Amino acid sequence: MQYPLSTPYDASTTAEDVAAGVDLSGKTALVTGGASGLGLETVRTLSVRGARVIVPARDTETARAALGDLAEVRHMDLLDASSILAFSDELLAEGHTLDILILSAGVMASPLFRDRDGHEGQFATNHLGHFRLTCALWPVLAEGARVVVLSSRGHQIPGFDLSDLDFTRRPYDKWLAYGQAKTANALFAVALDRRGAPNIRTYSVHPGSILGPLARHLSPEELASFDAVNPDGTPRIDPSRDMKSPQQGAATIIWCALAPQLSNIGGVYCENCDIAPVESEGNFGVRPLAVDTDFAEALWQESVRMTGCDIRA
Repeated sequence: MQYPLSTPYDASTTAEDVAAGVDLSGKTALVTGGASGLGLETVRTLSVRGARVIVPARDTETARAALGDLAEVRHMDLLDASSILAFSDELLAEGHTLDILILSAGVMASPLFRDRDGHEGQFATNHLGHFRLTCALWPVLAEGARVVVLSSRGHQIPGFDLSDLDFTRRPYDKWLAYGQAKTANALFAVALDRRGAPNIRTYSVHPGSILGPLARHLSPEELASFDAVNPDGTPRIDPSRDMKSPQQGAATIIWCALAPQLSNIGGVYCENCDIAPVESEGNFGVRPLAVDTDFAEALWQESVRMTGCDIRA
């Protein structure tokens, strides 16, 4: 299924372009990381189209200030299994049904940190927290629901090691850890779609390179090496080079959540509002490993072992 559809969109398309004319009244979406940057733009687009949007956040006061009346904010910490369970149990008890689940929260290239169970922090935040959350929310996903997982071109960084996900044997490298976590996001989409299809479909997304809160751990020298900043200090926007605004970055997320062309397709990695081709080298496309079904299943089983969570059909 990993073949482009030749959609009418391109790298400069915005989320509003994709959502134009869509009525989401009566639909409920949940967006992690929805209080800033790319997530905030995703929430805005869904809310303007009529969806009820729920945003879990560790700092609820800051999230409410950022979101205003765009979303309903509830407390949850992706690094705390008990917090995820409490949040999910509350939604289940209230009888909520989710039509769209967008897993957007994340951390990039951070110094080494670990969760309470000792798991490497980038992997724990970007993958394990969302794995736990999705398993817990599985009973409330509606027929026809879509799950969108934020991956990135970071998955192209080689060195994924299923036997040492926590960097207990290897020296910690922040970019290797990021690439490993983003590869896990893509593989999670493959394995989750196999469990949910045809009733619940899942997609992974490279939104583009957006200079926002995710880049908070990068030094000025690193940003300069990526040519990511204009001389006046503003983010460089050049979609032809994958440097996007939040509005452009959210476009592929919204496309995966709404596009009719994807009704019978799932488990695919997408970029620029289309399914990405499989490429073994270069900047574009998805690496074969990140959409390998056997490897996705192996990661799923390791995630079950690490979290104690699973999905029951």
